[in-house]
Amino acid sequence: MPDSALHLKMRVTKRLYTHHKLLFAPQNEYYLRMSTTDRRNFIRSAALGLPLLAAAGVTAQGRTGKAFQRPVVVSTWDSGIRANAAAWKVLSKNGTALDAVEQAARSAEDEVSCCVGLDGFPDRDGYVTLDASIMDDKANCGSVVFLEHIKNPVSVARRIMEKTEHVILAGDGALQFAVENGFERLPQRLSPEADEAWKEWLKKSEYRPVVNLENAPKRPKGPSTPTNFEDGTFNHDTMGTIALDSAGNLSGACTTSGMAFKMHGRVGDSPVIGAGLFVDNKVGAATSSGVGEEVVRICGTHLIIELMRFGYSPEKACAEAVRRIVERDRSRAEKFQVGFIAISKRGVVGAFSIQKGFTYSVTNETTNETIEAKSYFK
Repeated sequence: MPDSALHLKMRVTKRLYTHHKLLFAPQNEYYLRMSTTDRRNFIRSAALGLPLLAAAGVTAQGRTGKAFQRPVVVSTWDSGIRANAAAWKVLSKNGTALDAVEQAARSAEDEVSCCVGLDGFPDRDGYVTLDASIMDDKANCGSVVFLEHIKNPVSVARRIMEKTEHVILAGDGALQFAVENGFERLPQRLSPEADEAWKEWLKKSEYRPVVNLENAPKRPKGPSTPTNFEDGTFNHDTMGTIALDSAGNLSGACTTSGMAFKMHGRVGDSPVIGAGLFVDNKVGAATSSGVGEEVVRICGTHLIIELMRFGYSPEKACAEAVRRIVERDRSRAEKFQVGFIAISKRGVVGAFSIQKGFTYSVTNETTNETIEAKSYFK
């Protein structure tokens, strides 16, 4: 074996072992007691087992899956194509990933849809409350939770990131900050579609998340199920977008009006850094969509990025995050959807979901397509 190949295997093995020694204290102590020679011998011998690790799905980060030429932008759901179009106007002119993901989120917030922006479906008390987050390549981040009256919460999140020492502002405080920084306070109202759906829901007042609501081909039945656009185009839940720009830098954004008919004050994963969104410019970026409570429980996107750091491809990292959600309570997991998307520093894109039907959209100079993710339940 050429020395360069052996050295590569040794480096990967060392990274994998470092990951495990962080998890198991006795091994950590044992490793620390090793002499330098013993450590080198351990790493060299462990390299012989790399084919077995690869067979188990643990590979050098970004070595599996298709690498898209940068710049590239990836968003959740079929409707991500429209968000990507807004982002591509920035990326195609050598703009930053941060500017691109903000524009993607704003485009989703400006649409009339069930689950993003002020025209989204309300909580059970009839109020539309918005959550959003944004994160750049330097680990700067900002988010808003339980924000009312503001059309573009993602831009408020960015202003928090850039103008304050804080990461999260909530409720009235977030609204006060937004207005003081030039954002227009709009009156509280429901769109005609949201008002109709809410009044229908009130007849039974049931709350149950609907699997793949975002890509429903027809107007769904039932009081807790929102509707599509009149022209048949897809509605969407959380709009999560991650991008790699021409300079090789990563950023991400996530925006939502949350679960329709949620309890007043409920916050999901979208504005929680490390749950609904995480970016590490040395490794990759990830975001999620679906039942946010399940993502929060495992710190989903942070988990994905750490798995990628220690050898998993984006798809396999997303799959492992899904597996952890499912195995916590398999019977419950059969009734809801969570999907993750991730991109590596090299532009390798991956996704995975609990149920069939989760889609994501990819756009670069040569590609503009929507892809169905692999899923845990077939």
